[in-house]
Amino acid sequence: MHYKRILLKLSGEALMGNRQYGIDPERLQEYAQEIKEIIEKGVQVAIVIGGGNIFRGVAGASRGMDRVQGDHMGMLATVINGLALQSAMEDEGIPTRLQSAIKINEVAEPFIRRKAIRHLEKGRVVIFGGGTGNPYFTTDSAAVLRAIEIHADVILKGTRVDGIYSSDPEKDTTATKFDSISFDDVLRKGLKVMDTTAFTLSQENELPIIVFDMNTKGNLMKVVSGENIGTKVNL
Repeated sequence: MHYKRILLKLSGEALMGNRQYGIDPERLQEYAQEIKEIIEKGVQVAIVIGGGNIFRGVAGASRGMDRVQGDHMGMLATVINGLALQSAMEDEGIPTRLQSAIKINEVAEPFIRRKAIRHLEKGRVVIFGGGTGNPYFTTDSAAVLRAIEIHADVILKGTRVDGIYSSDPEKDTTATKFDSISFDDVLRKGLKVMDTTAFTLSQENELPIIVFDMNTKGNLMKVVSGENIGTKVNL
């Protein structure tokens, strides 16, 4: 395998499948099977998952809700998604641990960096829930932060689009896809990969990002094998 230890970033919306909100059990099972394939090849997997399929703090704030309260609700939504993903993976026989940045000891371990690394070394998948544990930070920021802390080789951002385009391919038919692009070019062109805080943190720590279509069967295996799937952002 080209990568030994990865951090997989999944959006909450990815878990909806074809639904309008909530969690699609079939999509969860598909993801669990994809992850199982790479674990069996010896890849160490950590996961950060969003909560947008249940609640998004920014959306709540736009409707008059207190932003901090909204973000805390979003953090809890990521824990719910983490529990769902954990259950799906354990159904596939994958040993899994859920760690939360906010204390919720009855359902998840507290985030302890050394413990997370030890789990990975023992072949367990570690799901990081609760974001960073702080309001005003996205799960993209949580993904980059955790990836740096556990010394991941790469961040794999699984989306419903097969890479980074010059504009939104779902709205612009003339959009062109990049096979690879530098951090500086992403910023110069104003392309949306992650929020600025997360993206800058990744750049400063020289942590590459690969954006790829997680919903195409076999793509995750191809990415960790080093195949040219999606778009790679590096120095």
